[in-house]
Amino acid sequence: MEIQTYSADKAKEIADLFHQSVHAISPLLYSSEQKEAWAPTPVDYERWSERLNAKKPFIALIEGRIAGFIELDDDGHIDCTYTHPDFQRRGVASGLYERLLNEARAKNIMRLHVEASLVAKSFFEHRGFTTVKKNEVQRNGVTLVNFSMEKYLSPNNQMQPTANVSAD
Repeated sequence: MEIQTYSADKAKEIADLFHQSVHAISPLLYSSEQKEAWAPTPVDYERWSERLNAKKPFIALIEGRIAGFIELDDDGHIDCTYTHPDFQRRGVASGLYERLLNEARAKNIMRLHVEASLVAKSFFEHRGFTTVKKNEVQRNGVTLVNFSMEKYLSPNNQMQPTANVSAD
């Protein structure tokens, strides 16, 4: 697996990866209606191109294909973390997260935070994030559940202990 920074020629493939990843989520977690509200069909490639040009995510490549991507904002916000269904359970998200963590440390970011889906919540918990609160988000008239989570980094790049706050 190779991890690199975003280039504009990858926009369509990343947008398709996002759409496919969301729609591959188990219906036990999110309904078809929820997945369509989250990742509408057809994909809005122009909107995705603009977004990706602004966000400049890290992308993981396996055998020349984009296997996943992750975004880090300057304030420590992790906006997107997605792995293509063909590459799940192969360490893609873990590799991307490690790259993001190194970038956060290089930028002296003290706090990482994310709104994690039901799917991503355990991924972030395993990496030391704690749940701050449960959210109900309206998207295209449909309610989606996610969790505000955070992780603090100390000035010497060591994880700071945080209180575990449970979601109601």
